[in-house]
Formats: sequence, C-alpha cells, structure tokens
Amino acid sequence: MGGKSFGNFGGSGRERARRRGQGQLEAQVLAALHRSPGPATAAWVQERLGGDLAYTTVMTILSRLHAKQAVTRERSGRAYVWTPAADEAGLAALRMRRVLDGEPDRDAVLTSFVSALSAHDEQLLRTLLDRDAAAGAGTAGAPATAEDPAPGRHHPSDEARGG
Repeated sequence: MGGKSFGNFGGSGRERARRRGQGQLEAQVLAALHRSPGPATAAWVQERLGGDLAYTTVMTILSRLHAKQAVTRERSGRAYVWTPAADEAGLAALRMRRVLDGEPDRDAVLTSFVSALSAHDEQLLRTLLDRDAAAGAGTAGAPATAEDPAPGRHHPSDEARGG
C-alpha cells in the first residue's frame, strides 16, 4: 500500500462524518448532552449533531459512553434518556484515571506527568494535594503514600496487588 491514504477523495460532508474517529464522536455526543437542558434521548442527540449520523451510531456511542461511566441512562417508556455523569472537568479526570489505570508502572507515569507540569500547574496540584491531606488528617494518622492510599480511597488496581 506504500503508505498512501485511501481516505476521503473529496467526498461530501456526509462521507467525512462517517469517517470520524470514535473518540471524536464520543466528544461530540458528550458536548451535545452537556448542552441539553435535561436528560436527552438518542434522537435529540442525533438531531443536535446535524443528523448526519445514523440513529444506531448515536446509540452505539451512547452505550459505549455508558460502559465507560461517562453518561447515565434511565428508562423513559421504551427508550432511554441520557445524562452526562459529570461536568467537563469531571469527565477529563475520568479519562485521566482510566489512562493511569491501564498503565503497569503507575509511579513512572505519575513521575513523568508531574515533571512535565508548568510551574503554575505544579503549584495548583500541590495546593490541591495539601488541601486533600488536611481534610483527611482528621481521620487518618499519617499522610497517604502511593503504596498506602488515603482511607476511603479504593483503586481498581488494589485487587491486582492483593489489597
């Protein structure tokens, strides 16, 4: 194939829409849900995305987002209504935790992340960690470490480590 792209050859907008990546579609669906005045149906989301996606595609994306706990759903008659599980910042934090959970060397990932922070972001992170430690100081005798998470903090990898 020689690295040549057999992509869109100047097709219509509808053809380009079909070629969007899953992550891009998920982001667009979430953005539509965030603009909704309340729980929304898949048809409402489809309409807000310009109608160039099939209803089944919108349902697939919503189902994937539900599996990732990024949206919640509730029965409304024969259909579901969908709601974002968190605000934009909460969803970004969820994605960050998922990436971290998928890495075998958490220490290396966190070290790399922290070392790449700007001075402002590093200070903000320190402030947030200090505030969190102070809030937990009333219930815990010693500060938490990477090997000893704060009380009430459960991490999915704890079972893998035997914790």
